[in-house]
Amino acid sequence: MKDKNFTGMPKELQPWEGFGREAQAVKIVVDKRRYGKFVTIIEGIDPKIEDIEKIAKELKKKVASGGTVKEGRIIELQGDHRQEVKKFLEDMGFKVSVEQ
Repeated sequence: MKDKNFTGMPKELQPWEGFGREAQAVKIVVDKRRYGKFVTIIEGIDPKIEDIEKIAKELKKKVASGGTVKEGRIIELQGDHRQEVKKFLEDMGFKVSVEQ
């Protein structure tokens, strides 16, 4: 993906970095799939503002699990990782809700 830094300013000095994250309502749901396997589904991250592929990659590394991005806006992780994902996204500045 193309770098969004078009100003030439160092990334840490850009005032808009992370802007709007608290306004995004991210929802985490766990779904039970075939053979009793669980899948953690994260939706509500705006792909126009955030690099969803990068977030998915970081999440997969954080929870040591496989996963994918569906339809360019939904992150699916293998296994039940609700609490780890919630903490990770809240630390990034997102407003997160977990559904049981």
